[in-house]
Amino acid sequence: MPKSPMPFFWYELMTTDLDAAEAFYTAVVGWKAEAFDKAPGMPRYIVVNAGDRGVGGLMTMPEDATKMGMLPAWIGYIHTKDIDASTQSLKKAGGAVHRDPDDIPGVGRFAVVADPQGATFMFLQPNGPDQPAVPATTPGHIGWHELFTSDWKAAFDFYASEFGWAKSSEFDMGEMGIYLIFTAGPESGGGMMNKPAQIPVPVWQFYFNVEGIDAAAKRVTDNSGKVLMGPMEVPTGQWIVQCQDPQGAHFALLAPVR
Repeated sequence: MPKSPMPFFWYELMTTDLDAAEAFYTAVVGWKAEAFDKAPGMPRYIVVNAGDRGVGGLMTMPEDATKMGMLPAWIGYIHTKDIDASTQSLKKAGGAVHRDPDDIPGVGRFAVVADPQGATFMFLQPNGPDQPAVPATTPGHIGWHELFTSDWKAAFDFYASEFGWAKSSEFDMGEMGIYLIFTAGPESGGGMMNKPAQIPVPVWQFYFNVEGIDAAAKRVTDNSGKVLMGPMEVPTGQWIVQCQDPQGAHFALLAPVR
Protein backbone atom coordinates (compact mmCIF):
# COMPACT_ATOMS: atom_id res chain seq x y z
CA MET A 1 0.00 0.00 0.00
CA PRO A 2 1.39 3.47 -0.90
CA LYS A 3 2.48 5.64 1.99
CA SER A 4 0.35 8.60 3.01
CA PRO A 5 2.31 11.70 1.97
CA MET A 6 4.52 13.23 4.66
CA PRO A 7 4.86 16.93 3.75
CA PHE A 8 6.89 19.82 5.08
CA PHE A 9 4.72 21.56 7.66
CA TRP A 10 6.95 23.89 9.69
CA TYR A 11 9.81 26.18 8.69
CA GLU A 12 12.59 27.55 10.87
CA LEU A 13 15.12 30.29 10.36
CA MET A 14 18.46 29.98 12.11
CA THR A 15 20.03 33.43 12.12
CA THR A 16 22.79 35.53 13.64
CA ASP A 17 20.54 38.47 14.60
CA LEU A 18 17.14 37.44 15.90
CA ASP A 19 15.73 40.92 16.44
CA ALA A 20 16.78 42.08 12.96
CA ALA A 21 15.33 38.93 11.36
CA GLU A 22 12.01 39.45 13.15
CA ALA A 23 11.81 43.04 11.91
CA PHE A 24 12.74 42.06 8.36
CA TYR A 25 10.31 39.19 7.82
CA THR A 26 7.34 40.85 9.50
CA ALA A 27 7.87 43.83 7.19
CA VAL A 28 8.46 41.79 4.01
CA VAL A 29 6.01 38.88 4.36
CA GLY A 30 3.50 40.47 6.73
CA TRP A 31 3.84 37.86 9.45
CA LYS A 32 2.81 38.60 13.03
CA ALA A 33 5.53 37.62 15.50
CA GLU A 34 5.06 36.31 19.02
CA ALA A 35 7.47 34.94 21.60
CA PHE A 36 7.23 31.20 22.30
CA ASP A 37 7.64 30.50 26.00
CA LYS A 38 5.96 27.11 26.43
CA ALA A 39 9.17 25.06 26.57
CA PRO A 40 11.07 25.78 29.80
CA GLY A 41 14.81 26.18 29.31
CA MET A 42 14.53 26.53 25.55
CA PRO A 43 16.53 29.36 23.90
CA ARG A 44 14.54 32.40 22.80
CA TYR A 45 12.21 31.44 19.97
CA ILE A 46 9.87 33.63 17.92
CA VAL A 47 6.84 32.13 16.17
CA VAL A 48 5.67 33.84 12.98
CA ASN A 49 1.99 33.68 12.16
CA ALA A 50 -0.13 34.23 9.06
CA GLY A 51 -3.45 35.28 10.54
CA ASP A 52 -4.11 32.98 13.49
CA ARG A 53 -1.99 30.12 12.16
CA GLY A 54 1.67 29.53 12.97
CA VAL A 55 3.88 29.14 9.91
CA GLY A 56 7.37 28.87 11.34
CA GLY A 57 9.88 30.04 13.88
CA LEU A 58 12.97 32.22 14.17
CA MET A 59 15.89 31.42 16.46
CA THR A 60 19.51 32.34 17.02
CA MET A 61 21.88 29.88 15.42
CA PRO A 62 23.28 27.45 18.00
CA GLU A 63 26.92 28.03 18.88
CA ASP A 64 27.98 24.55 17.79
CA ALA A 65 26.40 25.11 14.36
CA THR A 66 28.29 28.38 13.99
CA LYS A 67 31.56 26.66 14.90
CA MET A 68 30.87 24.05 12.20
CA GLY A 69 30.61 26.85 9.63
CA MET A 70 26.83 26.87 9.19
CA LEU A 71 25.48 30.08 7.71
CA PRO A 72 22.04 31.60 8.37
CA ALA A 73 19.42 29.47 6.65
CA TRP A 74 15.79 28.41 6.49
CA ILE A 75 15.22 24.71 7.26
CA GLY A 76 12.00 22.77 6.77
CA TYR A 77 10.42 20.16 9.05
CA ILE A 78 8.83 17.04 7.59
CA HIS A 79 5.93 15.67 9.61
CA THR A 80 6.20 12.16 11.01
CA LYS A 81 4.05 10.12 13.37
CA ASP A 82 7.03 7.96 14.41
CA ILE A 83 10.31 9.85 14.39
CA ASP A 84 12.44 6.91 15.49
CA ALA A 85 11.16 4.73 12.65
CA SER A 86 11.50 7.58 10.14
CA THR A 87 15.08 8.26 11.21
CA GLN A 88 16.08 4.62 10.95
CA SER A 89 14.42 4.29 7.54
CA LEU A 90 16.21 7.40 6.29
CA LYS A 91 19.58 5.97 7.36
CA LYS A 92 18.88 2.69 5.56
CA ALA A 93 17.98 4.66 2.43
CA GLY A 94 21.35 6.42 2.42
CA GLY A 95 20.47 9.60 4.30
CA ALA A 96 22.44 11.08 7.21
CA VAL A 97 21.37 11.79 10.79
CA HIS A 98 23.09 14.91 12.11
CA ARG A 99 21.21 14.90 15.41
CA ASP A 100 19.39 11.88 16.82
CA PRO A 101 15.74 12.22 17.86
CA ASP A 102 15.37 14.37 20.96
CA ASP A 103 12.51 15.93 22.92
CA ILE A 104 11.36 19.55 22.89
CA PRO A 105 9.25 19.82 26.07
CA GLY A 106 5.66 20.63 25.25
CA VAL A 107 6.27 20.47 21.50
CA GLY A 108 7.34 16.99 20.38
CA ARG A 109 10.39 15.08 19.18
CA PHE A 110 12.73 16.34 16.48
CA ALA A 111 15.79 15.18 14.56
CA VAL A 112 18.22 16.88 12.16
CA VAL A 113 18.80 14.83 9.02
CA ALA A 114 19.85 15.03 5.37
CA ASP A 115 18.88 13.24 2.18
CA PRO A 116 21.45 11.04 0.36
CA GLN A 117 22.62 14.02 -1.72
CA GLY A 118 23.22 16.12 1.40
CA ALA A 119 20.25 18.53 1.58
CA THR A 120 19.43 19.14 5.24
CA PHE A 121 15.94 19.08 6.75
CA MET A 122 14.34 18.07 10.04
CA PHE A 123 11.79 15.60 11.28
CA LEU A 124 9.17 16.59 13.85
CA GLN A 125 6.77 14.29 15.64
CA PRO A 126 4.50 16.86 17.28
CA ASN A 127 2.54 16.42 20.47
CA GLY A 128 -1.21 16.80 20.20
CA PRO A 129 -3.54 16.62 17.20
CA ASP A 130 -2.50 17.59 13.68
CA GLN A 131 -3.74 20.88 12.28
CA PRO A 132 -5.71 20.79 9.03
CA ALA A 133 -3.88 21.80 5.88
CA VAL A 134 -4.53 25.28 4.49
CA PRO A 135 -4.77 26.10 0.76
CA ALA A 136 -1.30 26.31 -0.77
CA THR A 137 -1.99 29.85 -2.03
CA THR A 138 -2.85 31.28 1.41
CA PRO A 139 -1.00 34.59 1.95
CA GLY A 140 1.91 34.24 4.37
CA HIS A 141 2.11 30.47 4.03
CA ILE A 142 4.64 28.46 2.07
CA GLY A 143 3.41 28.01 -1.48
CA TRP A 144 6.33 26.11 -3.02
CA HIS A 145 9.26 23.92 -1.93
CA GLU A 146 12.28 23.77 -4.22
CA LEU A 147 15.21 21.38 -4.03
CA PHE A 148 18.53 22.17 -5.70
CA THR A 149 20.39 18.87 -5.73
CA SER A 150 23.19 16.92 -7.39
CA ASP A 151 20.94 14.20 -8.86
CA TRP A 152 17.26 15.05 -9.09
CA LYS A 153 16.21 11.58 -10.23
CA ALA A 154 17.85 9.88 -7.24
CA ALA A 155 16.56 12.62 -4.93
CA PHE A 156 12.98 12.16 -6.09
CA ASP A 157 13.22 8.38 -5.70
CA PHE A 158 14.33 8.94 -2.10
CA TYR A 159 11.53 11.35 -1.18
CA ALA A 160 8.94 9.26 -3.01
CA SER A 161 9.90 6.01 -1.27
CA GLU A 162 10.45 7.52 2.18
CA PHE A 163 7.63 10.08 2.33
CA GLY A 164 5.07 9.09 -0.29
CA TRP A 165 5.66 12.07 -2.58
CA ALA A 166 4.41 11.76 -6.16
CA LYS A 167 5.64 13.01 -9.53
CA SER A 168 3.37 15.54 -11.16
CA SER A 169 5.22 16.57 -14.33
CA GLU A 170 8.60 17.40 -15.84
CA PHE A 171 9.54 20.70 -17.41
CA ASP A 172 12.47 20.96 -19.81
CA MET A 173 14.46 24.13 -19.06
CA GLY A 174 16.98 23.67 -21.87
CA GLU A 175 20.57 24.14 -20.73
CA MET A 176 19.41 24.20 -17.09
CA GLY A 177 18.05 20.67 -17.41
CA ILE A 178 14.81 19.11 -16.22
CA TYR A 179 12.63 20.63 -13.52
CA LEU A 180 10.57 17.95 -11.79
CA ILE A 181 7.29 19.06 -10.21
CA PHE A 182 6.06 16.93 -7.31
CA THR A 183 3.15 16.75 -4.89
CA ALA A 184 3.47 15.93 -1.20
CA GLY A 185 -0.18 15.91 -0.23
CA PRO A 186 -3.26 17.88 -1.31
CA GLU A 187 -1.86 21.30 -0.32
CA SER A 188 1.90 20.77 -0.60
CA GLY A 189 4.21 20.56 -3.57
CA GLY A 190 7.22 21.95 -5.30
CA GLY A 191 10.04 21.20 -7.69
CA MET A 192 13.47 19.59 -7.94
CA MET A 193 16.36 20.27 -10.28
CA ASN A 194 20.10 19.75 -10.51
CA LYS A 195 21.73 22.73 -8.85
CA PRO A 196 23.60 25.35 -10.87
CA ALA A 197 27.32 25.81 -10.23
CA GLN A 198 26.82 28.90 -8.07
CA ILE A 199 24.94 26.88 -5.44
CA PRO A 200 27.74 25.04 -3.60
CA VAL A 201 25.77 22.23 -1.92
CA PRO A 202 22.30 20.65 -2.24
CA VAL A 203 19.73 22.74 -0.41
CA TRP A 204 16.00 23.32 0.00
CA GLN A 205 14.52 26.75 -0.75
CA PHE A 206 11.08 27.86 0.42
CA TYR A 207 8.68 30.28 -1.26
CA PHE A 208 6.52 32.54 0.93
CA ASN A 209 3.18 33.67 -0.51
CA VAL A 210 2.69 37.42 -0.92
CA GLU A 211 -0.04 39.49 -2.57
CA GLY A 212 2.00 41.44 -5.16
CA ILE A 213 5.49 40.57 -6.35
CA ASP A 214 6.74 44.07 -7.21
CA ALA A 215 5.73 45.59 -3.90
CA ALA A 216 7.15 42.60 -2.03
CA ALA A 217 10.48 42.83 -3.86
CA LYS A 218 10.66 46.52 -2.95
CA ARG A 219 10.02 45.66 0.71
CA VAL A 220 13.02 43.31 0.56
CA THR A 221 15.41 46.00 -0.64
CA ASP A 222 13.83 48.74 1.49
CA ASN A 223 14.62 46.60 4.55
CA SER A 224 18.27 45.92 3.64
CA GLY A 225 17.72 42.57 1.94
CA LYS A 226 18.85 41.63 -1.56
CA VAL A 227 16.95 40.54 -4.66
CA LEU A 228 19.04 37.82 -6.29
CA MET A 229 16.78 36.98 -9.23
CA GLY A 230 13.52 38.36 -10.61
CA PRO A 231 10.79 39.23 -10.45
CA MET A 232 10.07 36.68 -13.14
CA GLU A 233 7.02 34.81 -14.38
CA VAL A 234 6.95 31.00 -14.08
CA PRO A 235 4.96 28.57 -16.27
CA THR A 236 2.04 28.52 -13.81
CA GLY A 237 1.51 32.23 -14.49
CA GLN A 238 2.65 33.14 -10.98
CA TRP A 239 5.53 35.49 -10.27
CA ILE A 240 8.60 34.77 -8.15
CA VAL A 241 11.59 36.60 -6.77
CA GLN A 242 14.57 34.94 -5.09
CA CYS A 243 16.09 36.87 -2.22
CA GLN A 244 18.61 37.04 0.61
CA ASP A 245 17.86 38.53 4.00
CA PRO A 246 20.28 40.96 5.73
CA GLN A 247 21.94 38.11 7.66
CA GLY A 248 22.49 36.04 4.51
CA ALA A 249 19.66 33.46 4.57
CA HIS A 250 18.11 32.68 1.18
CA PHE A 251 14.37 32.55 0.58
CA ALA A 252 11.90 33.28 -2.20
CA LEU A 253 8.58 35.03 -2.63
CA LEU A 254 5.62 33.81 -4.70
CA ALA A 255 2.71 35.94 -5.90
CA PRO A 256 -0.42 35.35 -8.00
CA VAL A 257 -0.80 36.34 -11.63
CA ARG A 258 -0.30 40.10 -12.02
